[in-house]
Amino acid sequence: MVDREKVLAVLVKRFPQATPVEVAAAANAIMGLDQDWEDVTSREGELGYHYSATCSDICYLAQQAERGDTFLLFRKRAQKRRGGRD
Repeated sequence: MVDREKVLAVLVKRFPQATPVEVAAAANAIMGLDQDWEDVTSREGELGYHYSATCSDICYLAQQAERGDTFLLFRKRAQKRRGGRD
C-alpha cells in the first residue's frame, strides 16, 4: 500500500507550482489506483516466458533483470459492467 503522505510530499516537490487542490486531486487519483490495478508480482512464474541466452541482447527488461533490477507486475482489473448489455 502506498503512503498518501509520501505521495503528497513527492507531488509537492515535483510540481511546486501546483495548487494544494491540484496536488490533493493527483494524490487521490494515485491512491485510487488500487481499485483498478492488481499486483501480480507473486505470479511471475506463471507468465509463460522462458530464459533465452540472447534475450538480453535485444530485450530491455532482460537487460535490467541481469543488472539486478527488480520489477513489480500489475494487471488492470476487468471493468464490471453496469446493468444491461454493452
